[in-house]
Amino acid sequence: MPDNADAVMKHYTASHANSVNLHARAVQLFAAAGATHSARVMDPFRPYVREARGSRKWDVDGNEYIDFVMGHGALILGHSHPAVVKALGEQVARGLLYGDNHELEIEWATLIQRMMPVAERIEFCACGQEANMMAIWLSRIFTGRKKVLRFRENFHGWGEELVRKEAAGVYAENVVEIPFNDVDAVRRALSTREFAILMTEGGGAHMAGQVPIEDDVLYSLRDLTKDTGTVWLIDEVVTGFRDAPGGWQSLKGVRPDLTTIGKCAGGGLPVGAVLGRADIMEALSPSAAPDRRISHSGTWNANAAVAAAGAAACRLYLDGSPQRAARAAGDLMRDGGNRALKSRGIKGRLYGRTIIHPYFGPIERDSEDVSLPPTRDIKKIVGAEYGPVRDRLVFHLLNRGVSVLTAIGSAYFVMSSAHSKEDIDRTLEAFEASLDAMIAEGSIPASLR
Repeated sequence: MPDNADAVMKHYTASHANSVNLHARAVQLFAAAGATHSARVMDPFRPYVREARGSRKWDVDGNEYIDFVMGHGALILGHSHPAVVKALGEQVARGLLYGDNHELEIEWATLIQRMMPVAERIEFCACGQEANMMAIWLSRIFTGRKKVLRFRENFHGWGEELVRKEAAGVYAENVVEIPFNDVDAVRRALSTREFAILMTEGGGAHMAGQVPIEDDVLYSLRDLTKDTGTVWLIDEVVTGFRDAPGGWQSLKGVRPDLTTIGKCAGGGLPVGAVLGRADIMEALSPSAAPDRRISHSGTWNANAAVAAAGAAACRLYLDGSPQRAARAAGDLMRDGGNRALKSRGIKGRLYGRTIIHPYFGPIERDSEDVSLPPTRDIKKIVGAEYGPVRDRLVFHLLNRGVSVLTAIGSAYFVMSSAHSKEDIDRTLEAFEASLDAMIAEGSIPASLR
């Protein structure tokens, strides 16, 4: 495998001189290797971006990219959508943060409720993680229980009761993690009737289903939670308004007790929200009994700027056209990428719908369901064996003007309605050229050929 002194990395560094200088300053300021988000940590550095519009972004060195980071999945409309920019600009002139009730928050919530029937009540907060923390608290008050049941590999945030249990400094004694897609483990745990909540990630683990939840597991959860008096949460922070106006749950025909949203709900501005049954959300009412009451404060909750952007975006989500456009772009990318892999005899697969997951490894199953990886083995999907291949591909793509999301040891093509056929054609050209270069330099091991 080539090292960082080779021509690819030399070209990357030479073409990002201003990013090199900014990164040198950043490492003196930000503890996470100069980054402000774990997904932006990359050796030697990610490009420093100056501007973004539609499907494109430009860095401080003037390099142009077709962007598949898309704000960590928040921008299904693409960057700086005119309707969102207009609504936000008009609101900025009227005020950003009233510290008071306003009409926009009602309009925004009404749009969300129209799209997601689970939203009998809505509680806004500042981010998806905060919404998940609120969901745990609500479920504990509603059930009178303390314990939280979570699937391994599912991501709900970095808070103590949300992050993986083996993380440093975590003492979440009331959290139990069970193997993902193990319905018997769910059944055994819930049968104790000790759990307030079962948390599941929309689509499955990692960015809308890099490791999908199996249908037989999904469709058993409603009855298992109902029969044991456990609150069922579907975390749709990533998938909400991305997979469909009604979220991933509407595609699968399931209805949980609570849902959390974020990302796309804010139209590019920070937001989180808990949606759910009125009886569970009753704990937020000032008329609730003192021992069953949550007093929820937050300076930025449903502030006017975010509400303006969120409402503008949600109006566009209503008819499903952004989701269909993003899905069409995803179909082109996935199918074209798979042709490129197959024609070169590389063991790998691209799968997914509006977030495309690259996989390198053995092909153990074929399915007509394009959201499924070619294996059920979680270790092969998220394992480190072929991580260097993915990492190398990321830099080859960057050198060819394509920027993908890197997180959780993986890479993702995050689609938006702004991605045109021309964008995907150019991306596939870069993908094919990258594969050819990797074959020539020997960075694709014999085990993948």
